[in-house]
Amino acid sequence: MRIGKWARLFLAAVPLLSGCKGFWDVPSGSGGGGGTASGVFYVLNFQTTQIAGFTFTAGSTSLTAVSNSPYTLGGRPYAVAISPTGGFLYLSTPIGIYAYSIANGGALTILNNGQPISADFAFTMQVDPTGSWLIDAVSGIPAVNAIPLDSTTGLLLTGASEQTVALPSGATAIQQVAITPTGSKNPYVFVAMGSTGVAAVPFTSTNNNPFGTVSTFKPINNTGGDTAIAVDLSRSLLYVGETVAVSGTQPGGLRVFTIGANSTFTEISGSPYATGGVGPSAILPTTNYIYVANKAVTGSNSGNITGFAITLTGTVYSLTSISTISAGPSTVGLAEDSTGTYILAVNSSGNPDLSAFTFDSTTAGKLDAYATASTGNDPVQAVAIAAVP
Repeated sequence: MRIGKWARLFLAAVPLLSGCKGFWDVPSGSGGGGGTASGVFYVLNFQTTQIAGFTFTAGSTSLTAVSNSPYTLGGRPYAVAISPTGGFLYLSTPIGIYAYSIANGGALTILNNGQPISADFAFTMQVDPTGSWLIDAVSGIPAVNAIPLDSTTGLLLTGASEQTVALPSGATAIQQVAITPTGSKNPYVFVAMGSTGVAAVPFTSTNNNPFGTVSTFKPINNTGGDTAIAVDLSRSLLYVGETVAVSGTQPGGLRVFTIGANSTFTEISGSPYATGGVGPSAILPTTNYIYVANKAVTGSNSGNITGFAITLTGTVYSLTSISTISAGPSTVGLAEDSTGTYILAVNSSGNPDLSAFTFDSTTAGKLDAYATASTGNDPVQAVAIAAVP
């Protein structure tokens, strides 16, 4: 996950105690009911220096804080990543990256005696599918780092060292990183580098240095930039969000590429696809659909989310727009809960901090507004979200 470029505050970063629960504000006409806990997710509250963890109750409009949440930090949170097993959470601050274990109910326990596992001031990061590497990038530095992890403890792997691969010298505005999923024939780390474009780095998790030779490709328009990136969950497809990809007052677009061997990337017919805003801030692939958030929309005070269906005809992929829905002011992050019940969006300008959507019962893939919530004592400036898989 990523956030915008906030001021860098070099504060002590030792997580402390707990706080209060959040509450749903339910749109008129929404239903209620009971059920069991169905998902755990975490929101980074930048302004209040907290990470807040919540669970859902299936079929209910309630939102419940996990034990001891929100967790107050000593330094502003910038990025968050969760291991593929759901057992560990990694949190970036100006002091470095902290590791936490995740209990069954979502409660966090800081590891490594409360000390950072890395001094990297990560602007964006993800854990690779094996849980063996934490991939991160630091804003202003044209490079990507790989921190070796012990997948059983969540801590640094004994005897191994952090690896770094250089990006083009102009890549100082790195936005996001993405990693191909388990079983990919052609594993890569991808980096959205703003106006510099996209970097594709072959990635072999079993090597002492997992990085291969970097290749790059530019934005479709030289006045635009690559601001969001994601990889399909089960298809060899790369999704790139760009600020100037289509014509009109909403120039933001989604480009789609097939991922081939030897750094071969082929843009599919029909790409780029209009996303209905001035530039994507987050891309969320699900099993059958892709959702793209725009932080800003011309003529509106709200960001939005546009959904696309994926079609394969023979060997040719195409996307079809399903619908676009308002998400809240400055939508910067998306997540899906572990049961596939909710799509979640966080808004850095607040009011609401978080919007939740359910899936329409008649139009496949369409999102319906379900509820909104505060993720703390506002203003919190919610800047990132991550769900336990």
